[in-house]
Amino acid sequence: MLLWLGEYLTQFYSAFNVFSYLTFRAIISTLTALFISLYFGPKLIRYLQKMQIGQTVRDDGPESHLSKSGTPTMGGLLILASIVFSVLLWADLSNIYVWVVLFVIVSFGIVGFVDDYRKVIRKDANGLIARWKYFWQTVIGLSTALFLYFIAQTPNETALLIPFVKELLPQLGIFYVVMSYFVIVGTSNAVNLTDGLDGLAIVPTIMVAGAFALFAYVTGNVNFSSYLNIPHIALTSELVVVCTAIVGAGLGFLWFNTYPAQVFMGDVGS
Repeated sequence: MLLWLGEYLTQFYSAFNVFSYLTFRAIISTLTALFISLYFGPKLIRYLQKMQIGQTVRDDGPESHLSKSGTPTMGGLLILASIVFSVLLWADLSNIYVWVVLFVIVSFGIVGFVDDYRKVIRKDANGLIARWKYFWQTVIGLSTALFLYFIAQTPNETALLIPFVKELLPQLGIFYVVMSYFVIVGTSNAVNLTDGLDGLAIVPTIMVAGAFALFAYVTGNVNFSSYLNIPHIALTSELVVVCTAIVGAGLGFLWFNTYPAQVFMGDVGS
């Protein structure tokens, strides 16, 4: 959003051209998401405590985990809001990949919110039953994979990059949809299973998002991708802004999620 404003204001004052620099917007995206998380975190925690929206801990787990019972959950709302607001503010909204990632983040967040709502607020121990959760994950993951497959304009977009092997770049064809589906749904469930302890899910998320930011920058830059022998995919560099927003939101959330955790992300975040 501010990229367009910067382009307009550049004709009056050249300093506004800084908004066109990807590195600048990536840094500011991180700081924006971080600020939102740190500022609204205490407010959200107080609200969750007031509404008695607390973590449920199973009796068959380690005794040390029982002390975490009642800790506010659904803190993932803070992560989602920070990411979405920062991305809408600093990313190039004409980039299709930005909207694809936002669609996946928000859609899976809604599925997680429904699950949390049923478990924590309506006191339904089963939450969103597994088959319906998996059904909606499949709809989101499969529709995203199909969309990316059909908008692909170059062979690189549906190829499989094998690390440390320079010349081998197998074309997946329609199997790209299958693989992408399992990556999207599998990753979501992996994070969901990991969440539940202080900083256990958010720390790997921050690290992975940082790595993806680097990959997106290199892949989207024709010079770096050529030098490093990595397939070039146009427009993917804008995903750096999205990844850095995730890093900023994650760091802000970690401030409240580190030991002793004041809040957990819940299914809406994981």
